[in-house]
Amino acid sequence: MQNEQEIVIKNALRFFKRGDYSLGYRTMLDAALHTDTNYVYKEMLAFVEMYEKEDSEDKSQLFPELEKCAAVISEISIDNTNLLGKTILKGEGLTKEYNKGRFVLGPVDVELKKGDIFGLVGENGNGKTTLLTILGYLIHTSSGTLNFSFSEEIKDDYDLKSKLVYIPQRTGVWYGSVIDNLKFSLVHHGVTGEKNDLLVHMMIARFGLWKYKDLKWKELSSGYKMRFELARTLLRKPEIVLLDEPLANLDILAQQVILEDLKMLAKSHVNPIAMVFSSQQLYEVEKISDDVIYLRNGKPSEALDLEDKEEATLVIELDSVNTRDAIEHLFSKGELEKIEYNGGVYILYFKQNVTFNDVLTIITKNEFSIQYIRDISKSTRRFFVY
Repeated sequence: MQNEQEIVIKNALRFFKRGDYSLGYRTMLDAALHTDTNYVYKEMLAFVEMYEKEDSEDKSQLFPELEKCAAVISEISIDNTNLLGKTILKGEGLTKEYNKGRFVLGPVDVELKKGDIFGLVGENGNGKTTLLTILGYLIHTSSGTLNFSFSEEIKDDYDLKSKLVYIPQRTGVWYGSVIDNLKFSLVHHGVTGEKNDLLVHMMIARFGLWKYKDLKWKELSSGYKMRFELARTLLRKPEIVLLDEPLANLDILAQQVILEDLKMLAKSHVNPIAMVFSSQQLYEVEKISDDVIYLRNGKPSEALDLEDKEEATLVIELDSVNTRDAIEHLFSKGELEKIEYNGGVYILYFKQNVTFNDVLTIITKNEFSIQYIRDISKSTRRFFVY
C-alpha cells in the first residue's frame, strides 16, 4: 500500500508529464519540503535552477531531471502524522461588542480541525476582521471561550504567535530584500547556517518568488507581497493560519494559484494546517472551503442549513441580454416560483423538483441567449442577492 508521500510524488510526476508544469513543480517542492533533509533540498534546488531558467512554455524536456529528484526524495521515509481531522481550535459563544453595544459580533461557535479550510464571507462592516483577530488571539472577546490544542506545548506568547499566525490584508512595510528578510525570520526560529539558506530558497521557489528574491518591498506588486507573507509564515511551521482578504488586489490567475496552494498546504499529511480566510470572492471561497461562515449584522449563518439538502429548491443566477418578460415566457409552463432582478443579474427561484439539468434543457431547446448561468441553491451567493 502506498503511503501519502509516495502519492504526492507520483502526482507531481503525473501533473508535469501531462503538461501541468507549475502544479507538478509545486507539488514536488512540497514532497521535498516534507523530508526536511538538506541533501534533498540541494537536489531539488538544482532542478529549480533549470526550471526557472527555462523560458519556453513547454518544459517537457525537464521531466527526466524531475524524475531524478523524485528518486532522491523517495529515499527518505516519511511517517504520516495522522493529525488530519484533529481538533486544534474550539470557540464557543464568542462575542465582541463595540460602541456600547451598537454593534455586536456573535455569538459565534467554531471548531477547527487540522486540515480544515473555513471561508469567511459577508458584506463590509459585518465583523469578518473582528472574528479573525479574535481567533488569532489579538483582541479579547466580550464573552465566550476560546481554546487551542496544539501538537506541542505552548510556553509563551512567542510560541503562540509561531503556531497561530494572522496575516492582515495590508501587511507592514519591511526593509531589505525578500531573501534577506526570510533568512532573518528563520533565524528567529532557531534555524541558522546551511539549513537556513536551503530552506529559504526552497520556500522562495515554492511561492513563485525565485525571480523576485532580491527585490525590496516597494518593488513588489501586491500579489507578490502576499506570496512573501505566506512564505514567511510557512517557515514558522504554523498549525493555524488566519488570512484577511488574501485574494484582494490579485488578478484572476494569481487568485487561483494562491487558493490551490492554500488547499495543498492545509491538507498536507506531514504538517496539516487549519485555515480561516475572509474574501469577497464567493465562488473561489466555496471551491476550496470545507465550510463557509457567513456574517450578516455580526451574526453567523450557514448557507447549507437554509433548507434541507434533499428538499432544497433550485435557485439560479442568470445574466442575459433578453428581457424579464422573455425569461418569464421561457419558463411559461409553471417551472418558476419567482424571479428577481438586482440590477445586474436575474435570480430565478424554481418550484420543487425542477433540476438544473431541466433548466439547461429548456434553454437549449429554445436557443435562448445567455451570458452566464450558475446554480446558487447551496451557495453563500444567495445572501447577497436581496
